[in-house]
Amino acid sequence: MTAPSMPVVEVSHMRSVAPVIPNEEFTDLSTLAAQAAVRRPDHPALIFEGRTVTWREFDIMINRVAHALLALGLKPTEKVAMLAHTCPEYVAMYIGTLRAGGCAVPLSSMASGDTLALMIDDSEARVLLVSEAMRGSVEDLLDARPHLLAGGRIALDFAAAGWTRFDDWVASAPEHNPEIPIEPEYPFNIIYSSGTTGTPKGILHDHRMRARQVKATTRFGVGADSTALVSTPYYSNTTLVTALTVLAQGGTQVLMRKFDVEGFLQLAARHRVTDAMLVPVQYQRILAHPDFDRYDLSSFRNTFSTSAPLRGSVIRDALERWPGKLYEIYGLTEGGIRCVLDAAAHPDKLDSVGQPSPGVEVRIIDSDGRELPQGEIGEIVGRSGAMMVGYQNRPEQTRETFWESPEGAIFFRTGDMGRLDEDGFLYLLDRIKDVIISGGFNIYATDLEQVLLKHPEVADAAVIGIPSDHWGETPLGLVVPKTAAVTETEILEWVNERLGKSQRLAGVEFRHTLPRSSIGKVLKRELREPYWAEG
Repeated sequence: MTAPSMPVVEVSHMRSVAPVIPNEEFTDLSTLAAQAAVRRPDHPALIFEGRTVTWREFDIMINRVAHALLALGLKPTEKVAMLAHTCPEYVAMYIGTLRAGGCAVPLSSMASGDTLALMIDDSEARVLLVSEAMRGSVEDLLDARPHLLAGGRIALDFAAAGWTRFDDWVASAPEHNPEIPIEPEYPFNIIYSSGTTGTPKGILHDHRMRARQVKATTRFGVGADSTALVSTPYYSNTTLVTALTVLAQGGTQVLMRKFDVEGFLQLAARHRVTDAMLVPVQYQRILAHPDFDRYDLSSFRNTFSTSAPLRGSVIRDALERWPGKLYEIYGLTEGGIRCVLDAAAHPDKLDSVGQPSPGVEVRIIDSDGRELPQGEIGEIVGRSGAMMVGYQNRPEQTRETFWESPEGAIFFRTGDMGRLDEDGFLYLLDRIKDVIISGGFNIYATDLEQVLLKHPEVADAAVIGIPSDHWGETPLGLVVPKTAAVTETEILEWVNERLGKSQRLAGVEFRHTLPRSSIGKVLKRELREPYWAEG
């Protein structure tokens, strides 16, 4: 098969607002992977459930996926969606999509079927990879998806009418690189936020943004000699921060189908893991394991934490018992801001999320968009070379995330409240939009409240995040019932039937009334306080 001639491509109505870097060199990620395969063909690229895929083998897998996509008719910048567990084939599909000039759309396995359909439509996905475990969520919806190419339903691990098994699909595809030119502004991926009403927002990254992010992560020493344990899903931006860097440098990824503490510790010790990106609840579970201190983790050089603040007590425990450096990273999937706390180097700053990384600018603004001086509390805005292009098909909402400085520079509004101290360390104080971060994933309280308020016996409702040993925090519904004819359990079951797995309420509690401000806003800080109070 020969690569087709490339048509002129209109990439997007959106253009990146990231700063221009003079004389910047650019090499796309799939090319970096191909170069790694040439340098170290027999080095492990992926390890998964007792199976090792060398860089030579991985590069061939990527090439075959790229050729198979081109044979289906995929054109540059078109989208390929993936709904499956992490495994070598999933990673090959992701990078093969990029090598074919396409854009990867990893979908959350925790989303409901209706939400998945919305995301597939919004991205205009041309091809869809699905695993057996997720097949039931989408199969009945696919006939109405006009954007899917003929033959574009790829079955990862099952056989069924209307589907093409992944192994059969790539079996006869050429092994050589199709050599599709990749431009810096080509879309790299779309990562969807969670949501239950309307279409979740698709965060669009381009190749330039990801290349800059990879370069930034190499500053931590993540490189060709790294072995990274990937225990969070590939549809999470958290995972990609380190996974893409290891891939670009020619290192090794040890993949977990699903995280569990015992499995993590066993893999870390067996494969002499050097790096791991984790969310706070994972740290809590791993350190609490009764056999933690029996495992040899001396190979670790770096552990990273992101997606939510890591409690100071957990950081201190990790520093004492877990070898290597611990870095807490604060950032957004949208990009624009990246703060890093080197925990061991700054033991007196453990309540902060660190200082802005090189090339990152952070400011604090008030509700009127005026910049505030050091020490004052306001909304955090950030600017860097790694910034999203925008929200897919949502130019208005994209513009709403921008703040323009007096000098005319574009910053991203984080929606988080915080302050900068005299040493330039950033402290998070509250979340403007009441996002609940459970198990490393964002849950939007307003989405859950809208579902609660649809129940015929609910007069008023608010959702807050409360502490959870298992998830870090978890959503709780506080409900004012209309009558005594309904129970808390009945409402809980009714609502959870209408939510995705990751969004379900941990409980419902009745209230006579909800506290509100003089302008009618529910005082969520007041509602949360009893659950988060010390002791």
